[in-house]
Amino acid sequence: MNFKKAAALLLAGTLSLGLLLSGCGQDKGAETPGQTEETQKVNVNYGISNGWDSLMPYYTVSGSNYSRIIYDKIYDRLAYIQPDGTCLPRGAEKWESADNGKAIVFTLDKDAAFHDGTKVTAQHWVETIQRVTDPASQTLGRTTFAGLTGTDDTGTAVAGEKLGAEAVDDYTLKLTFDHPVIPEEFLVDKSRDLYVLPTHLLKDISAEELVKADFWQKPVGSGPCKFVSEVSGSSLVLEANKDYQLGAPGFDTMIITVMDKANLLTALIAGDLDYYTFGGTVSEENRPVAEQAGFTVSEGTVPNIFYELMLNNETISERAVRQAINMALDKELLCQQTTGTLGSVTNSSILPDTPYSQPMTAGSYDPQGAINLLKDSGYQGQTYTLACTSARSSLAALIQQNLEEAGIKTEIQTVDSSTLFSGFSDGKYDMAIASHTPNSLPLWFVSSRFNQDNNMFRVADLKNYTTLIGAIGQETNEKARIALVDELEAYLSQEMPFVPLWFGKALHVQSKTVSGIDYAAASYCNENVWQWEKK
Repeated sequence: MNFKKAAALLLAGTLSLGLLLSGCGQDKGAETPGQTEETQKVNVNYGISNGWDSLMPYYTVSGSNYSRIIYDKIYDRLAYIQPDGTCLPRGAEKWESADNGKAIVFTLDKDAAFHDGTKVTAQHWVETIQRVTDPASQTLGRTTFAGLTGTDDTGTAVAGEKLGAEAVDDYTLKLTFDHPVIPEEFLVDKSRDLYVLPTHLLKDISAEELVKADFWQKPVGSGPCKFVSEVSGSSLVLEANKDYQLGAPGFDTMIITVMDKANLLTALIAGDLDYYTFGGTVSEENRPVAEQAGFTVSEGTVPNIFYELMLNNETISERAVRQAINMALDKELLCQQTTGTLGSVTNSSILPDTPYSQPMTAGSYDPQGAINLLKDSGYQGQTYTLACTSARSSLAALIQQNLEEAGIKTEIQTVDSSTLFSGFSDGKYDMAIASHTPNSLPLWFVSSRFNQDNNMFRVADLKNYTTLIGAIGQETNEKARIALVDELEAYLSQEMPFVPLWFGKALHVQSKTVSGIDYAAASYCNENVWQWEKK
């Protein structure tokens, strides 16, 4: 998109966006006749391209990051996660390993309080976990607590067993697991799904009624923002929590408005938005538009997206065919066409520049090798289905061309994201293009895709995968763990159950009106709004 086109879009969208957001963007200033105290409030106008499921943080049907980024503001978490995996204090001041690595002891911040003024205690955290893991409740995402003693593989409390959540005293929380756990890895992996609830206000709500109770229409949390009002699926008004333990946000209200993703940058340029999630990201193509409008655009320091080609190991059952698919793909070209200069090809799902990553080997692109493999693979020239979203149709066309040059036939099916994942899980497609938000843990991708509850790639025999993944998860010695990760990576490279493509970094358009934003951390669904200051 060029600047003239953006300007045209801006003019076309300003009237409608202005009507939508009118009255939301007025800053505190000199009082004029007719002004009220309400109109002088400092408002942060915040754009988001998808709505949230509900305001009950343990009832997100989609498991969407768009819901998590909302919960992050109303409710509090134990830690604030940086994109490189660094964990900083939030609801907890510090944490340490205990009981030979099978427990984590959290020292909670004594200044943390719910929006009704009640102090947040370790008992609130314990009761939150008890209510979420209660088999009678309809909470979703309770797998966050799988691994705690007294829970099963789904994170549901087991009758008659002691739950591994204990209030040692008012401000000391102890979590006990059935296997060794590294505290920082637990936080990086689970923090975005771990929130403390005001259980003192939920006592009269039964487990069966919990997730759909009227309480969540006007929720009370302990996060940096307080709930004010909501228009379901459209907008949300929050008020700064001036008593938040890490500091008071430098604004009065935050108005979160759902709008089409294509309009976010246009609205920012028009002044209708101060910021949009996640981290004000912009494509390399639209970077000049933002810069010519006077915005600073910065590049993320850590990759925030991982691309893969999912393979159905049931319909593409021959390992040689899966290997041929990998060899037929010109990853460098595909990456450049999609991510420009912000991507780097990979043969692994492990984030680069971590203790567990290996140097990228010379490109695996070998179309003649793919042809040779296919000759003895049992491939009979059948046509495979290749699913993608409309935004990735051009990428799918390039992949189709690569595969055709090696003699592999595909038919592209364009569907929405939820249909793609549900259809692939059900075995409807043979291949699918997907992307994910990575983290610094070696098992961030594979551990959730090679188990009986979520055998995403439809592998016939998971035993070798689960054995290796289980051994890595229980090993706390880094040197020994690296060796186990190398063994798993070698097995993945041999079996090729999916094709890793590339990692990509984000470009962030910096707000002209709000300072103190940690843009990169938004990819972990946490935003440091307590440090934001509206100019």
